[in-house]
Amino acid sequence: MKNDGCYARGMDDGGGLGVASDADLAHRVVSGERDAPEAEGELCRRLGPRVRLYGLRHLRDAAAADDLVQDVLVLTLERLRAGRVREPDRLGSFVLGACRLVVWNYRRGRRRRDALLDRFPGVFPRRTEPDNLLLDRGRLRDCLARLAERERSVLVLTFYAEEPSRAIAVRLGLSPENVRTVRHRAFARLRRCVHGGEA
Repeated sequence: MKNDGCYARGMDDGGGLGVASDADLAHRVVSGERDAPEAEGELCRRLGPRVRLYGLRHLRDAAAADDLVQDVLVLTLERLRAGRVREPDRLGSFVLGACRLVVWNYRRGRRRRDALLDRFPGVFPRRTEPDNLLLDRGRLRDCLARLAERERSVLVLTFYAEEPSRAIAVRLGLSPENVRTVRHRAFARLRRCVHGGEA
């Protein structure tokens, strides 16, 4: 397992950093402040589920989605620490772009592997794809329906339409900051519901 800021700290719950915006946390990591390690842990706690949901949608494989979380979070932290994220205030856009890039690399590797398997049939065992994901789609739909309309709209526009916060803000008549707050709270409620709690 990679020794990155997320897993080395066991997904720290962020403590007082829980009320900070993603942009604030990103700036703390970039500046190397004393609480930068805690900021990294809080970013991982927030971003991990979002990246996994992207992976489940685009890779259709729970194990690959877990790999995507680790690879994208490691890349994000490395770039932040090195000051190579051009706009830390738009960290969500960076993470989305990283997801797309990593998934593209996964698919390219899969195509190369499949080409080798076709070239040398019977030499290497083929990987069998899972019949279904470890995700109760019916429960997910039910939990989404329990959310307030604005919360549901923000999540759908973020994770399915893949729109940035600014575009969602214009569409819903909110500020980008409000969009991020609504998304954070709605995702927390959705996660609790999916795992057996109340939305």
